[in-house]
Amino acid sequence: MKQFSFLLVLALFLACGEQPKKNDKTESETTVEVVEAVNDYPEALHKIFNAHGGIDLWKRQRTLTFERPMPEAPETHTIDLYTRKDRIDTPKFSMGHDGRQTWLLDGDSAYKGNADFYHNLMFYFYAMPFVMADDGINYGETTPLEFEGKTYPGIAITYNDGVGTSPKDEYYIHYDADTHQMAWLGYTVTYRTGEDSNDIRWLRYEWGVFNGITLPQSISWYNYEGRDIKDLRTKIVFENTEISENRKPTGFYGKPEGAVYVASNKQ
Repeated sequence: MKQFSFLLVLALFLACGEQPKKNDKTESETTVEVVEAVNDYPEALHKIFNAHGGIDLWKRQRTLTFERPMPEAPETHTIDLYTRKDRIDTPKFSMGHDGRQTWLLDGDSAYKGNADFYHNLMFYFYAMPFVMADDGINYGETTPLEFEGKTYPGIAITYNDGVGTSPKDEYYIHYDADTHQMAWLGYTVTYRTGEDSNDIRWLRYEWGVFNGITLPQSISWYNYEGRDIKDLRTKIVFENTEISENRKPTGFYGKPEGAVYVASNKQ
């Protein structure tokens, strides 16, 4: 987990808690209502969503799975896209969120990080640009990004008070002007400090298509000076991505026998 200390500063926001559901019919009807109600995104963001398969197709999906290869403990991430319950499985430990609390199964004490922080961290990077359709988000204009002679228009994104762990953080989606595919994400980090920041960090996306939806094959962090992007710093690759309209069995995201609940980061 050598990269974990670096990744700790990269959180976007915590997953939403589950809303009570009575049966599959209720879940399906609720999802359709959400899809039809979301119509106030900026035109450029609509085009970005469409370039990645469309927001309606995304909102029909139930389960997302992807793997993050790691030398000692490769990670399999699984997320319920309706409830935002999740779990990460490795050969050495597992962790997850059951809709109320984060749990950790780690009999050998192999995991040295903060499970409550990490359990959904990679999901919010991986699910770009679609997580920018979540509630509590504000959209604005931003200066285009320049890299290797190409100009990438962008959208500025902020969060309402009380949304996530760091509502003062700011994000910037920059996209290819010809294809409208997302290319870059910029973000500031104010995690729990309450202080504004002008330090924008930059990462670049490479894409693949899975079940009609364009999702990352890799994410690369770059060195930078302000908005002047320099050389590659580190790269995370993903494998064996699957996304479907089927949900996992009841109890899949629940705390397994032998696991313990961990302390929450929420203040």
